Amino acid sequence: MPSAGLGEMKDFAPDVRPVPMEGHGAYNRSSIVQAAGSMAAVAHFEQAAQVADLPSSGPIVIADYGCSQGGNSLAPMEAGIRTLRGRVGPDQEISVIHTDLPDNDFQALFRTLDTDKRSYLRHDAATFASAVGRSFYGQILPSGCVTLGWSSWAVQWLSRLPGFIPDQVQVAFSRDPVTRAAFAAQAAEDWRTFLTHRGRELRPGGRLVVLTMALTEAGEFGYGPILEAIYATLRRLVDEGWLSPVELHRMAIPTVGRSLADIGAPFAASGRFAGLSVEHVELFLSEDTIWQMFQSDCDAHAFGARWAAFSRASVLPTLAQALEDGRDGPRAVQFVAMVEAGMAAALAAAPQPMVIPLATVVLAKDPS
Repeated sequence: MPSAGLGEMKDFAPDVRPVPMEGHGAYNRSSIVQAAGSMAAVAHFEQAAQVADLPSSGPIVIADYGCSQGGNSLAPMEAGIRTLRGRVGPDQEISVIHTDLPDNDFQALFRTLDTDKRSYLRHDAATFASAVGRSFYGQILPSGCVTLGWSSWAVQWLSRLPGFIPDQVQVAFSRDPVTRAAFAAQAAEDWRTFLTHRGRELRPGGRLVVLTMALTEAGEFGYGPILEAIYATLRRLVDEGWLSPVELHRMAIPTVGRSLADIGAPFAASGRFAGLSVEHVELFLSEDTIWQMFQSDCDAHAFGARWAAFSRASVLPTLAQALEDGRDGPRAVQFVAMVEAGMAAALAAAPQPMVIPLATVVLAKDPS
């Protein structure tokens, strides 16, 4: 293991950015919680497809911002395309552009689109799929080209880690006010940046539907037992000498939950921002599908394993960046396996439902 000590922590500067979800289709297999949460926003996407202004010529462009491996994009894309077909008929060309980070597993995405029975490509010869590997914290599509935008479980990821978290891996559970303020400032900046670039990409009268992690009305982030299990497992690995204190100090999940006030802040002055206005916003608690499965099968081991797999696919790749030899180094595979096993055991020992706060936002681009 690395020999660095606590005194060396000050020598490290935060340079952590989100990394793609676990590859080889793992995220598709382990994201049932995300799938359930996303379904609540699909009806809003259908409505957006019904009212969005359509281009007078050329293809209708749908952008999927933060697609990962595509499994959870199939239902909303199919719903949007089906609604558009009711307006334009079967021959109008539709272009669906899936976007994610450059290192995303796009091979798994295209395999999903090609082979999954739910794929919109299997039933619509006039719809075409493509992908862009760039962060959505920049402009990634031509100005004024997007008719419909969709983003699910993506904008909670910050563009960068604004600082280390001294007492947890998730800032919502930190007691350090300076750290919490730094994350809040970064979250506000990133939300404005995301909106600015989407405002440029949307065509006049276009619509964007965003589903993201949120805070309850009481300010609760949720997922408490999961984060406690992760952090306790990491601390045990330090105690056992497998992780160095420096490595643990550098581990952080750069995600945030936003309140309704946070979401509305860019629009507060005039009701518009970057040519966008909020047509609908709501906060809700998503169903806990893993808890529902436990209530059915009463299998505590499976309960712990499912939540651990959820975390392995979504956040453990980012934590593995903090290893001295990085997430592609020789210790990374063992690290992920050990944290997953520790989490699974802790959660299986005391199964309980999770609080899963989400928010849906429907944004409209100003008409021409």
